[in-house]
Amino acid sequence: MSVHALIRWRTSSGSCHNCYKLAAECQSAGYSGTLIPYKCDLSCEEDILSMFSAIKTLHQGVDVCINNAGLAHNEPLLSGKTDSWRNMIDVNVLALSICTREAYQSMKERNVDDGHIININSMGGHRMVPSADEHFYCATKYAVTALTEGLRQELREAKTHIRATCISPGIVETEFAFRHHNSDPEKAAAVYESIKCLKAQDIASAVTYVLGAPPHVQIGDVQMRPVEQMS
Repeated sequence: MSVHALIRWRTSSGSCHNCYKLAAECQSAGYSGTLIPYKCDLSCEEDILSMFSAIKTLHQGVDVCINNAGLAHNEPLLSGKTDSWRNMIDVNVLALSICTREAYQSMKERNVDDGHIININSMGGHRMVPSADEHFYCATKYAVTALTEGLRQELREAKTHIRATCISPGIVETEFAFRHHNSDPEKAAAVYESIKCLKAQDIASAVTYVLGAPPHVQIGDVQMRPVEQMS
Protein backbone atom coordinates (compact mmCIF):
# COMPACT_ATOMS: atom_id res chain seq x y z
CA MET A 1 0.00 0.00 0.00
CA SER A 2 1.35 3.42 -0.90
CA VAL A 3 1.32 5.87 1.98
CA HIS A 4 1.30 9.61 1.35
CA ALA A 5 2.46 11.90 4.15
CA LEU A 6 1.92 15.62 3.88
CA ILE A 7 3.80 18.29 5.82
CA ARG A 8 2.17 21.66 6.39
CA TRP A 9 3.89 24.58 8.04
CA ARG A 10 3.38 28.21 8.84
CA THR A 11 6.76 29.85 9.18
CA SER A 12 9.53 31.23 7.02
CA SER A 13 11.05 30.17 3.72
CA GLY A 14 13.76 28.47 5.78
CA SER A 15 11.21 25.98 7.05
CA CYS A 16 10.03 25.62 3.47
CA HIS A 17 13.55 24.68 2.38
CA ASN A 18 13.93 22.19 5.23
CA CYS A 19 10.68 20.40 4.37
CA TYR A 20 11.62 19.98 0.72
CA LYS A 21 15.06 18.79 1.82
CA LEU A 22 13.46 16.20 4.10
CA ALA A 23 11.22 14.99 1.28
CA ALA A 24 14.26 14.56 -0.98
CA GLU A 25 16.13 12.67 1.77
CA CYS A 26 13.20 10.27 2.24
CA GLN A 27 13.04 9.61 -1.47
CA SER A 28 16.78 9.01 -1.83
CA ALA A 29 16.73 6.69 1.20
CA GLY A 30 14.17 4.51 -0.57
CA TYR A 31 11.45 4.77 2.09
CA SER A 32 8.04 3.47 1.06
CA GLY A 33 5.35 6.05 0.41
CA THR A 34 5.78 9.69 -0.52
CA LEU A 35 6.41 12.78 1.61
CA ILE A 36 4.74 15.82 0.06
CA PRO A 37 5.46 19.29 1.53
CA TYR A 38 2.64 21.81 1.26
CA LYS A 39 3.09 25.40 2.37
CA CYS A 40 0.18 26.60 4.49
CA ASP A 41 -0.21 29.52 6.89
CA LEU A 42 -2.12 27.86 9.71
CA SER A 43 -3.18 31.22 11.14
CA CYS A 44 -5.25 31.74 7.96
CA GLU A 45 -8.39 29.61 7.51
CA GLU A 46 -8.41 30.23 3.75
CA ASP A 47 -4.96 28.66 3.49
CA ILE A 48 -6.07 25.62 5.47
CA LEU A 49 -9.19 25.12 3.35
CA SER A 50 -7.12 25.49 0.19
CA MET A 51 -4.73 22.81 1.46
CA PHE A 52 -7.55 20.35 2.12
CA SER A 53 -9.02 21.10 -1.29
CA ALA A 54 -5.66 20.30 -2.88
CA ILE A 55 -5.43 17.05 -0.89
CA LYS A 56 -8.88 16.05 -2.15
CA THR A 57 -7.97 16.80 -5.74
CA LEU A 58 -4.56 15.15 -5.73
CA HIS A 59 -4.93 12.35 -3.17
CA GLN A 60 -8.69 11.78 -2.68
CA GLY A 61 -8.65 12.78 0.97
CA VAL A 62 -7.32 12.29 4.50
CA ASP A 63 -7.37 9.01 6.44
CA VAL A 64 -5.04 10.06 9.27
CA CYS A 65 -4.59 13.65 10.47
CA ILE A 66 -1.73 14.50 12.84
CA ASN A 67 -2.02 18.03 14.19
CA ASN A 68 1.59 18.83 15.02
CA ALA A 69 1.91 22.60 14.60
CA GLY A 70 2.24 24.69 17.75
CA LEU A 71 4.09 27.68 19.09
CA ALA A 72 4.72 29.69 22.23
CA HIS A 73 5.47 33.35 22.82
CA ASN A 74 7.09 34.75 25.93
CA GLU A 75 4.05 36.79 26.94
CA PRO A 76 2.96 36.64 30.64
CA LEU A 77 -0.67 37.05 31.67
CA LEU A 78 -0.01 40.36 33.46
CA SER A 79 2.00 42.07 30.73
CA GLY A 80 1.73 40.06 27.51
CA LYS A 81 0.91 41.45 24.07
CA THR A 82 -2.57 40.67 22.80
CA ASP A 83 -1.29 39.95 19.28
CA SER A 84 1.00 37.23 20.60
CA TRP A 85 -1.80 35.68 22.66
CA ARG A 86 -4.04 35.74 19.60
CA ASN A 87 -1.33 34.10 17.49
CA MET A 88 -1.05 31.22 19.98
CA ILE A 89 -4.82 30.74 19.93
CA ASP A 90 -4.93 30.91 16.13
CA VAL A 91 -2.29 28.21 15.66
CA ASN A 92 -2.54 26.02 18.76
CA VAL A 93 -6.34 25.95 19.06
CA LEU A 94 -8.20 27.24 16.00
CA ALA A 95 -5.96 25.76 13.30
CA LEU A 96 -6.02 22.40 15.07
CA SER A 97 -9.81 22.56 15.25
CA ILE A 98 -10.20 23.56 11.60
CA CYS A 99 -7.86 20.79 10.42
CA THR A 100 -9.73 18.30 12.60
CA ARG A 101 -13.09 19.35 11.16
CA GLU A 102 -11.87 19.19 7.57
CA ALA A 103 -10.14 15.83 8.11
CA TYR A 104 -13.31 14.34 9.60
CA GLN A 105 -15.44 15.67 6.74
CA SER A 106 -12.97 14.14 4.27
CA MET A 107 -13.26 10.76 6.01
CA LYS A 108 -17.05 10.97 6.24
CA GLU A 109 -17.64 11.76 2.56
CA ARG A 110 -15.49 8.76 1.55
CA ASN A 111 -17.02 6.40 4.15
CA VAL A 112 -13.69 6.01 5.96
CA ASP A 113 -14.66 4.49 9.30
CA ASP A 114 -11.21 3.56 10.64
CA GLY A 115 -9.45 6.92 10.44
CA HIS A 116 -7.45 8.56 13.20
CA ILE A 117 -6.95 12.14 14.38
CA ILE A 118 -3.88 12.63 16.56
CA ASN A 119 -3.20 15.90 18.36
CA ILE A 120 0.39 16.53 19.38
CA ASN A 121 -0.34 18.19 22.69
CA SER A 122 2.09 18.89 25.55
CA MET A 123 2.57 18.09 29.21
CA GLY A 124 1.68 21.79 29.46
CA GLY A 125 -1.88 20.68 28.70
CA HIS A 126 -1.99 18.71 31.95
CA ARG A 127 -0.18 20.87 34.52
CA MET A 128 0.69 24.55 34.80
CA VAL A 129 4.40 25.29 34.57
CA PRO A 130 5.53 27.72 37.32
CA SER A 131 6.95 30.17 34.78
CA ALA A 132 5.12 33.29 33.66
CA ASP A 133 6.29 33.03 30.06
CA GLU A 134 4.56 29.61 29.74
CA HIS A 135 1.15 30.35 31.26
CA PHE A 136 -0.79 31.45 28.19
CA TYR A 137 0.82 28.69 26.13
CA CYS A 138 -0.28 26.13 28.74
CA ALA A 139 -3.82 27.50 28.52
CA THR A 140 -3.88 26.75 24.78
CA LYS A 141 -2.63 23.23 25.47
CA TYR A 142 -5.28 22.67 28.15
CA ALA A 143 -7.70 23.56 25.34
CA VAL A 144 -6.18 20.82 23.17
CA THR A 145 -6.74 18.30 25.98
CA ALA A 146 -10.40 19.32 26.20
CA LEU A 147 -10.86 19.42 22.42
CA THR A 148 -9.48 15.92 22.00
CA GLU A 149 -11.88 14.46 24.57
CA GLY A 150 -14.74 16.45 23.07
CA LEU A 151 -13.81 15.09 19.65
CA ARG A 152 -13.77 11.52 20.99
CA GLN A 153 -17.28 12.00 22.39
CA GLU A 154 -18.62 13.50 19.16
CA LEU A 155 -17.12 10.67 17.10
CA ARG A 156 -18.92 8.17 19.34
CA GLU A 157 -22.18 10.09 18.99
CA ALA A 158 -21.68 9.96 15.21
CA LYS A 159 -21.44 6.13 15.45
CA THR A 160 -18.04 6.03 13.77
CA HIS A 161 -14.94 4.01 14.60
CA ILE A 162 -12.63 6.95 13.88
CA ARG A 163 -10.30 7.43 16.83
CA ALA A 164 -8.97 10.55 18.56
CA THR A 165 -5.74 10.65 20.55
CA CYS A 166 -3.48 13.16 22.30
CA ILE A 167 0.25 12.70 22.53
CA SER A 168 1.59 14.93 25.30
CA PRO A 169 5.39 15.22 25.42
CA GLY A 170 7.56 17.04 27.89
CA ILE A 171 10.77 18.66 26.66
CA VAL A 172 11.63 17.60 23.11
CA GLU A 173 14.86 18.77 21.50
CA THR A 174 13.63 20.74 18.48
CA GLU A 175 13.78 24.37 17.36
CA PHE A 176 10.81 25.13 19.69
CA ALA A 177 12.80 26.70 22.55
CA PHE A 178 14.86 28.84 20.17
CA ARG A 179 11.67 30.30 18.71
CA HIS A 180 10.07 30.68 22.12
CA HIS A 181 13.14 32.46 23.54
CA ASN A 182 14.13 34.08 20.26
CA SER A 183 15.69 37.08 22.02
CA ASP A 184 17.79 34.91 24.33
CA PRO A 185 19.45 32.01 22.46
CA GLU A 186 21.55 31.11 25.51
CA LYS A 187 18.40 30.54 27.56
CA ALA A 188 16.97 28.43 24.75
CA ALA A 189 20.11 26.32 24.50
CA ALA A 190 20.12 25.81 28.27
CA VAL A 191 16.69 24.18 28.06
CA TYR A 192 18.14 21.33 26.01
CA GLU A 193 21.50 21.14 27.73
CA SER A 194 20.16 20.74 31.27
CA ILE A 195 18.83 17.18 30.79
CA LYS A 196 18.72 14.38 28.23
CA CYS A 197 15.64 15.45 26.28
CA LEU A 198 13.17 13.52 24.19
CA LYS A 199 13.94 13.40 20.47
CA ALA A 200 11.58 13.82 17.53
CA GLN A 201 11.96 10.08 16.89
CA ASP A 202 10.51 9.36 20.34
CA ILE A 203 7.35 11.23 19.41
CA ALA A 204 7.20 9.52 16.02
CA SER A 205 7.45 6.15 17.80
CA ALA A 206 4.50 7.11 20.00
CA VAL A 207 2.49 8.04 16.91
CA THR A 208 3.34 4.68 15.33
CA TYR A 209 2.31 2.88 18.52
CA VAL A 210 -1.04 4.70 18.64
CA LEU A 211 -1.76 4.03 14.96
CA GLY A 212 -0.86 0.37 15.40
CA ALA A 213 -3.28 -0.28 18.25
CA PRO A 214 -6.03 -2.84 17.49
CA PRO A 215 -9.16 -1.25 15.96
CA HIS A 216 -11.19 -1.74 19.16
CA VAL A 217 -8.58 0.05 21.32
CA GLN A 218 -9.02 3.79 21.92
CA ILE A 219 -5.81 5.34 23.29
CA GLY A 220 -6.87 8.66 24.77
CA ASP A 221 -3.57 10.26 25.78
CA VAL A 222 0.09 9.32 25.80
CA GLN A 223 1.97 11.40 28.39
CA MET A 224 5.74 11.17 28.04
CA ARG A 225 8.64 13.04 29.61
CA PRO A 226 12.40 12.74 29.65
CA VAL A 227 13.31 10.59 32.65
CA GLU A 228 15.32 13.50 34.08
CA GLN A 229 12.57 16.11 33.69
CA MET A 230 11.21 17.25 37.05
CA SER A 231 7.91 18.98 36.26
